Amino acid sequence: MKLNITDRFNKELPADPIMGNSRRQVSGACFSYVTPKKPSNPSLVHVSPEMVEALGITESITSKDFLGVFSGSMVLEGTQPYAMCYGGHQFGNWAGQLGDGRAINLAEVAHNDKTWALQLKGAGETPYSRTADGLAVLRSSIREYLCAEAMYYLGVPTTRSLSLVLSGDQVLRDVMYDGNPAYEKGAIVCRVAPSFIRFGNFEILAAQDDVETLRELADFTIKHHYSYLGNPSKETYLAFFKEVAMKSLDMVIHWQRVGFVHGVMNTDNMSILGLTIDYGPYGWQEGYDHGWTPNTTDKAHKRYRYGTQPQVVLWNLLKLANALYPLIEEVEPLQAILGEYQDKLKIAYLTMMRSKLGLYETDTHDQDLADKLEDVLQRSETDMTIFFRLLADFKKDGSTAGLELVKEAFYNPDEIKGEVELQWNNWFLAYSERLKIEQKDDVERLAGMNAVNPKYVLRNYMAQMAIDAADKGDYSLLDELFNLLKQPYEEQLNMQKWFAKRPEWARNKVGCSMLSCSS
Repeated sequence: MKLNITDRFNKELPADPIMGNSRRQVSGACFSYVTPKKPSNPSLVHVSPEMVEALGITESITSKDFLGVFSGSMVLEGTQPYAMCYGGHQFGNWAGQLGDGRAINLAEVAHNDKTWALQLKGAGETPYSRTADGLAVLRSSIREYLCAEAMYYLGVPTTRSLSLVLSGDQVLRDVMYDGNPAYEKGAIVCRVAPSFIRFGNFEILAAQDDVETLRELADFTIKHHYSYLGNPSKETYLAFFKEVAMKSLDMVIHWQRVGFVHGVMNTDNMSILGLTIDYGPYGWQEGYDHGWTPNTTDKAHKRYRYGTQPQVVLWNLLKLANALYPLIEEVEPLQAILGEYQDKLKIAYLTMMRSKLGLYETDTHDQDLADKLEDVLQRSETDMTIFFRLLADFKKDGSTAGLELVKEAFYNPDEIKGEVELQWNNWFLAYSERLKIEQKDDVERLAGMNAVNPKYVLRNYMAQMAIDAADKGDYSLLDELFNLLKQPYEEQLNMQKWFAKRPEWARNKVGCSMLSCSS
């Protein structure tokens, strides 16, 4: 297998001088060299053809080397795998050193003028594993593998997936943290991104008062990922922070658009490139609910619930600003960028909602129309994906009976009566009036709405069905979902069974509703 190795992170930045995978506190370094754990009997479960092609290794996927490298049992010649050092704020509290506890970076490769970092998740312990084993199970690996590719095809900035491998080993996990651990099949995902640098990489260096290494990391990131900003200077660092803020805003607006809830928006899970990173207890909105989070760990306070995700990004950016402050030494310009994020958030969110509603002309009442829709959507359990997809068929001449059009989106249609029914009817009346000022006809509007409102998303029950089948050695459903989710905006009439509300059996099933961080 031939890869064009172009390692930069571990060639240009300072390394931890201590070798080996033993747990330790690391200072003065951006990473530690590690060796992946060799699995006992690896086997290839699935590969993303698109990522194989992006890396230029199409002819290698059936080779022994491919399985060896992406299972962790073989190290590419001329490379030195490593784990990144970073800290982070977890659920609002500084957690100190975290780092790649179960992720090992294999190498950076170049192909077709793009550079990709290859990273194994679940390939064994690192200096940052703390009390954990650094391994992953098939369950969580399928969820990550599917979701990263699904998000990409939804148009959401994200890391990507290359391969999914069974290790042949059993891994002990307590799925719901309730004192009932059990052995599960071990697995390894190779995830791919231009970089896996996080907010936390900067935070740990600032916390250690290591301004020299902090500057090196900032200069490295700008040089390789924001080179258009120019040479390092105070102005460049500010421009860099602004770019990260705007990319992060773009990312989270996409989350809101498709109904995605990350579940663990800690600062160590925030990409410096504005990519969705670390797919753990995520979920898509079933019933539209600003207060919903899929994470059991967040059940009490719901810090990372759907409705607050844009504000959490702002909070995380504040922590990144604090980390970059030693390079800038001025508070006001950093505060100005955070203020600009807040201003642009309001505009971006309304623009996103207008696109979902098929509103292309400007009207001063659009914010009120969107607010009232979000209110009535939460008056009864209404499936977000199905509602917006069906709404595209609404006729601007007012001939459509709105409630009849979207009735399949309601989990409990009997609840749509009395005040709730009146509220819905009033909204549809206002929507009908609003559409009269639109220049686009119904066909054009439908096409536009269907381009931003997906028909198919990776609902948790779908992922769990694939997991249950894969656990029995049947990967056909995994492959079916993988291909379904590559065309989320297309009708795919032969896949109509997946355009459906969450089945009742999945409402409280583990893996289908709430998930833990080990999910």
